[in-house]
Amino acid sequence: MPNMIVCVKQIADPEAPPGSFKVDEAAKRAMPAAGVSQVVSPFDEQAVEAALRIKDAHGGKITVLSLGKDFVMDVIKKPLSMGADEMILLQDPAFESDDSHATAYALAMAIKKVGEYDLIFCGRQAADWDAGQVGSGIAELLGIPSITPAQKVELVDSKIKVERVLTDGYEVIEASPPLLITVSNELGEPRYPKLKGIMAAAKKEVPTWNAQDIGADPVKLGAAGARAKLLKLFIPVKEGKCEIIEGESLEEAAQNLALKLRETRLL
Repeated sequence: MPNMIVCVKQIADPEAPPGSFKVDEAAKRAMPAAGVSQVVSPFDEQAVEAALRIKDAHGGKITVLSLGKDFVMDVIKKPLSMGADEMILLQDPAFESDDSHATAYALAMAIKKVGEYDLIFCGRQAADWDAGQVGSGIAELLGIPSITPAQKVELVDSKIKVERVLTDGYEVIEASPPLLITVSNELGEPRYPKLKGIMAAAKKEVPTWNAQDIGADPVKLGAAGARAKLLKLFIPVKEGKCEIIEGESLEEAAQNLALKLRETRLL
């Protein structure tokens, strides 16, 4: 029976209207969106679903890790209500960083503290920054292979069989654990929590670990551990112009339009 770890992230609802999000350009930070609910990143829910399908078929244990701050417990406990066994939250001002490497390092150290594992699942990317780097970074730091992104994951005998998404189809890969897999939306819709699962999740204690708990090196966390430098963060300004092409007749208007399109090299 496999031991599985799933990494999830709490984010502002990506389905919220774009106008509800603001940016502090001077501080290079996204401002908390008032009135926008928090959710588990959708790709991460599919990662939970991938682990649950293996548990349904073969048994095993699922531990969920989440790094962040200001957790909404009714939101972040959703993987537990879906059927995961345990959850651990990573929360410390030292973790605060928008850098993928620093995040991957903290999660990798937490995974080492969790102990034995066969499979690690992550969403193919978080639905806020869409970088898609943390999963591969965790695998690199742990020194294990990774497959990304996956649309189907099965345990066949002692091998992990993965359908890996390509631009024009998919390829089938077999690998031996330990292994990290990032899961894509092609996996299908994650299961909806049942009332029994929601009630059980509400009663579960969720421990919180800080940087000292996981034995992390402070110089590898937060801004100190960042490998990328954010130069500018802004909301693009979109402008449109409309020009009315006229003519004495439909034929003349069409001719003028064709000339204009040729002039702008669109024709």
